Amino acid sequence: MKKFRKVLDGLTTSSPSGGTIGSPSCGSAAGTPTTAPTPKEIDVQETLVSENFQLCKTVRHGFPYQPTALAFDPVQKILAIGSRSGGVRILGRPGVDCFCQHESGAAILQLQFLINEGALVTACADDTLHLWNLRQRRPAILHSLKFNRERITFCHLPFQSKWLYVGTERGNTHIVNIESFILSGYVIMWNKAIELSTKTHPGPVVHLSDSPKDEGKLLVGFESGTIVQWDLRAKKVDFRIYYDEAIHSVSWHHEGKQFMCSHSDGSLTLWNLRNTSKPIQVTFPHGKIQKDGRKESCKPILKVDYKTSRNSEPFVIFSGGLSYDKAGRRPTLTIMHGKAITVLEMDYPIVEFMTLCETPYNNEVQDPYAVVVLLEKDLIVVDLTQSNFPVFENPYPMDIHESPVTCTAYFADCPPDIIPVLYSIGAKHKKTGYSQKEWPVSGGMWTLGSHTYPEVIITGHADGSIKFWDASAITLQMLYKLKTSKVFEKPKQNEGRAAELVDDDPFAVQMVSWCPQSRIFCVVGISAHIILYRFSKYDANTQIVSLEVRLQCDPEDVISPSENENNPCFSEPHSGSHSPQPHHQHPASPGGGTPESFKDYTPCLKVKDRAVRVPPGYQAELVIQLPWMDGEPPQQISSLDINSAYGLLAFGNCNGLAVVDYLQKTILLCMSTLDLYGAADPYQRLTRSPRRNRQSTSEFCMRGLSNFYSDSKKRIRTSYQSLTELSDNQQSVDTERSKSPTSVHYPTSLHNDPRVLPEPVASLRASHCSPVFYLLDNVKGPGRKLSLPTDLKTNLGFASRRAMLQQLHGVTMYSHDEHHTTTSYCWSDRESRENSFSRSRSSSVSSIDRDTKEAITTLQFGESFGRKSDTLPTPCLWVGTSLGVILLIPMSIPTDLEERMEEPVTIGPCGAVLMLKGSVLRFGFLDCMGALIPNPYEVWRDLNAPEDPDRPRKRKLVHYSPSSSQDTCGEGHLAIVCSERQAKVFLMPSQSCLFVHNITESSFVLRADVVSVCNSVCLACFCANGHVMTLSLPSLRPLMDVNYLPLTDMRIARTFCFTNGGQALYLSSPTEIQRITYSQEMYDNLQEMLGELFTPTETPEAQNRGFLKGFFGGNAHTFDREELFGEAAAGKASRSLAQHIPGQGGVEGMKVAASGAVGEIARARIALDERGQRLGELEERTALMMTSAESFSKHAHELMLKCKDKKWYQF
Repeated sequence: MKKFRKVLDGLTTSSPSGGTIGSPSCGSAAGTPTTAPTPKEIDVQETLVSENFQLCKTVRHGFPYQPTALAFDPVQKILAIGSRSGGVRILGRPGVDCFCQHESGAAILQLQFLINEGALVTACADDTLHLWNLRQRRPAILHSLKFNRERITFCHLPFQSKWLYVGTERGNTHIVNIESFILSGYVIMWNKAIELSTKTHPGPVVHLSDSPKDEGKLLVGFESGTIVQWDLRAKKVDFRIYYDEAIHSVSWHHEGKQFMCSHSDGSLTLWNLRNTSKPIQVTFPHGKIQKDGRKESCKPILKVDYKTSRNSEPFVIFSGGLSYDKAGRRPTLTIMHGKAITVLEMDYPIVEFMTLCETPYNNEVQDPYAVVVLLEKDLIVVDLTQSNFPVFENPYPMDIHESPVTCTAYFADCPPDIIPVLYSIGAKHKKTGYSQKEWPVSGGMWTLGSHTYPEVIITGHADGSIKFWDASAITLQMLYKLKTSKVFEKPKQNEGRAAELVDDDPFAVQMVSWCPQSRIFCVVGISAHIILYRFSKYDANTQIVSLEVRLQCDPEDVISPSENENNPCFSEPHSGSHSPQPHHQHPASPGGGTPESFKDYTPCLKVKDRAVRVPPGYQAELVIQLPWMDGEPPQQISSLDINSAYGLLAFGNCNGLAVVDYLQKTILLCMSTLDLYGAADPYQRLTRSPRRNRQSTSEFCMRGLSNFYSDSKKRIRTSYQSLTELSDNQQSVDTERSKSPTSVHYPTSLHNDPRVLPEPVASLRASHCSPVFYLLDNVKGPGRKLSLPTDLKTNLGFASRRAMLQQLHGVTMYSHDEHHTTTSYCWSDRESRENSFSRSRSSSVSSIDRDTKEAITTLQFGESFGRKSDTLPTPCLWVGTSLGVILLIPMSIPTDLEERMEEPVTIGPCGAVLMLKGSVLRFGFLDCMGALIPNPYEVWRDLNAPEDPDRPRKRKLVHYSPSSSQDTCGEGHLAIVCSERQAKVFLMPSQSCLFVHNITESSFVLRADVVSVCNSVCLACFCANGHVMTLSLPSLRPLMDVNYLPLTDMRIARTFCFTNGGQALYLSSPTEIQRITYSQEMYDNLQEMLGELFTPTETPEAQNRGFLKGFFGGNAHTFDREELFGEAAAGKASRSLAQHIPGQGGVEGMKVAASGAVGEIARARIALDERGQRLGELEERTALMMTSAESFSKHAHELMLKCKDKKWYQF
């Protein structure tokens, strides 16, 4: 293999293709990497090729967002949940979790399992029926049937039947053959079901069920209150019931002689088939009699289940029915068992519930044992076998959204001991009081795959809580929960700075940084605070140290050039370092001013100033806060990095950079971005005269994103249409679709037509010829408050453009103006502001105003070469800004452990200054062999453990120095830098730009990471136009470019993150985490990792009804549906009524499930086993019938012999 050779000394980054600062000639057209000719010979053997990459979804975790339907297979014991966006989640035993999505995105109205057949029927709001095949690990649609003239309202599939009854909005009932998905010619028309004298339409069909006593009788319930029993054989009505109140649901008694209805007035009616003129019982379970003798008005009972029990009284279970006068009561599920009435209050509205019974046959004693309750934001299962009705402990991660998720982090290939340790700590805080029985949804099969490694997902939440999840083997299980709010005093309502800053969520987590090796954890909060945690297995009494950092720089506040004389800490900011200061002192920020400015020096939150008892787990050690200054709130923190080997923490925002020594609890550096450059500033900034008077607080209050970027950066190109279109519309397509499943989804091209845009947007588009849109600098309004969007809405209205740009430039932060725009703002203001801008967004800008706000967008500690003249690597801090500038800050850290705790860390003057197009997003480091250089770290040690004289607790550091391979590969290392527009590879210390790749011209990169895949490394990028790309390293060759996920809301931009092993995740909805893979290796092994939904199970035998009971109870078992509904008897249905659509995914799914001969043999064997089982069942039934016939013949013969010689008068 060829090796790197030393670059010529005289060559610098000023070479034309070597990365001239701001030079437009650096790089080539988008998608084409360019190389610098400076090195004589550059050749790293790259092993990754395009065939190593394949993008696909792996698994979805969390609670289904906006659920609408529920179904359960009592034999396979699997559960299905449908959602408003057309998704279906199928759940079994832990590990069996499958997600299916309808391409139409129409809401799911109803789900029906083909019990023990491995199939599922879905009825969607676009009036389409779909048949899903569940006998493969990735279910696929086999058939679809689209109704053209009628809307589907209710479906019913009898057990062991292949004919599906479909009720419609017009009141008709159609019948569909499940095997062929063809409509039968047999139709129950609404005008034949009601009497001819009836003058009104009965309304839509709301219920269909076959009689338990006779399958040839179909009970049809209409919304108006009409109930009809239709004789399918005779094609006529047996009886009709007319009731004054609307019907919501009907439930049979298992004997088929009675049924119960729930109504809109909160009543339950019980009907007997012997007398259908009036109900035999009418009850208002929650309606009390008032003083005037009238009943209280009650809410509708949406559903009722009437289930019999072998050993006790029947169960009547229903939802709703509470009286209207009790305002504020939570939704309830009522269980009536005999005379006992139990009301279970729910945290969220009930969407659907289903009673789980021991038998799948509706004509047997049901024996219910549990109730599955689907709520709007939760899934619970109630144990009916115990008198106090406890709930089962849910094994699925359904509480991801317990508090809205505000940030995510994904760590693959973690140290193997970290997951057991976190689990053991978290297990001590688990809730109790659950049912002792096993989780009843126990279907499917799942085994731990061979390609597994420790993975951890961290979620930050709006209430300040942090959750650690075990994500190994594509499962998800919560390990440990941490509450960051316990560090602070509880803010009193409408008091203090926090009340002025954030309405509801002052502790919301903005970003996290975790070192799994040292177990040091950092949290950045929305109130401009940072909390540093250390992990300990022991509880302790700790005093939390608090540091306040003045990072509140505004260049317009510089009144005179001599002001720096009052700032002793930074009088010579570039000639050397300064001594760290104790934590109780507050080093002045640049532009700090006179001592009077300390009078209003208050942080947003108050740290507990007393010793507190902390349990084992993560324990707070240090809190860093940015305080208010002169009535102005602090700008939020935009970047963070922590290094346990150095003992340093660095963070930045739109004002500047700060470095903190968390071992000595001192502030090492607090400097504006402008001052970091010194003489190396790549821009010529125009000076401005000082302001005459200060800006009002209401106009200056927490500008959010507008302070982050210069005017030259405040624009989004309209060449990326999809993002701006979604922003201009008040709601995203997904939101509109969820509100109205049948709403029209306009194609993208229509968004450019002013005719289909909202009027203000259309006028704005029509009046602008410029292809560039700008962002407002500030939304003015007196007393404007800031609010975290805890509901995580998906709408991208105008005010969220601020958050959008913030996210799109790699700054993980919220727009607090998102839901609090004021009426004083109008579109004409925006037009005037936009017309006032004249500068273009380009990395080659030669002149920028003095008041340019340059944000620190990314930070990275590591061993590197701060200057070209350096011969050995030293600890450095890489700083990336929103203007595409890269700064290297070398540091001197004492190597001796004792000196490290006493001697100060010195920070040298600014080293190298490099540049890219767009905001810098990510750094990565490779050695000269092309291998990834991990960050140095400190091996974890428990500071609270008892002292052991034989093994003193000393700091043990692990370093990966790039100089370790100098002898074989030459000097230096490679630095990979990725911005929102391009990626570059620099050779250090010569700072030569070896490779450049313009990632995108029409869009911009949202997330980028240097990740390991297939024993190599690559650069993974996610763009705002939905493309997921991978580039080889170090040559930056494009390996994969897939148009995967269009950015429909800010949630995706905020939560998308890559990790090693070719995996990534994002929050697909406010309640769900979607994991994806871009590795071909994992794609190939995915079938092995997923669970089996269908397992061959023998159908329970029906109870022997006995000869006399079967003889006198009716001929239910002789009903032949094929004879009635088949084409020979019923004829063909009208072609215009419904359209059959064959499924495309079924064949592909079969190919995936059985990709070889082994799979085919396995399928054939399963089919053979099932056929053998059925033949065996048939043989047993035949033998049983023969035995019964012989017994009957014997008894008849004995009776004949006994009565043979008797006279007629002897009987």
